Amino acid sequence: MLRILKTAGALVFSSVLLSACGGDSFADLDAFMAEKRARPGGVIAPIPTFKTYEAFAYSAATMRSPFDRPIEVRDIQRLQAISAVKPDDSRAKEFLEQFTFDSLAMVGTLERGGDEWALVRDPEGGIHRVGLGNYLGRNHGKVVEMTETYVAVVEIVPDGTTDGWVERPRTIELSGL
Repeated sequence: MLRILKTAGALVFSSVLLSACGGDSFADLDAFMAEKRARPGGVIAPIPTFKTYEAFAYSAATMRSPFDRPIEVRDIQRLQAISAVKPDDSRAKEFLEQFTFDSLAMVGTLERGGDEWALVRDPEGGIHRVGLGNYLGRNHGKVVEMTETYVAVVEIVPDGTTDGWVERPRTIELSGL
């Protein structure tokens, strides 16, 4: 009996709640919508016009990188007094001379039949054998020394004067793959 009373009480309570949700009185909603429709329409601003992109031709590719340490004038004058350095333009370019020096990485060494080579990876992922006297990098870099941990290169770079050149030593240290 108690169970029947509980069920009947629950039915009465839920019917009271549902009757509160019913009804067709949307007067407040209709008034709100009528107020919004009565307002004047807004003006949408036109889309702004954009300037066309103008391509920039970088013409300083053969000059010293702004991120490299500048060569001091005293060192330049001292080196010019010692020797007149100039790249050999008649020499055939080697494959690794098309890449910047900083994009090359030493990944190992190789010895075969008494000949020693350093293994250098280019930015495209290719591995190349480099020996003493080979050239690499865009600044006429010549390999002058090799060990198991580094490759020493002497580059010939412009010194900032007309037809002036100076030698700059650089190294490529062994790095992991």
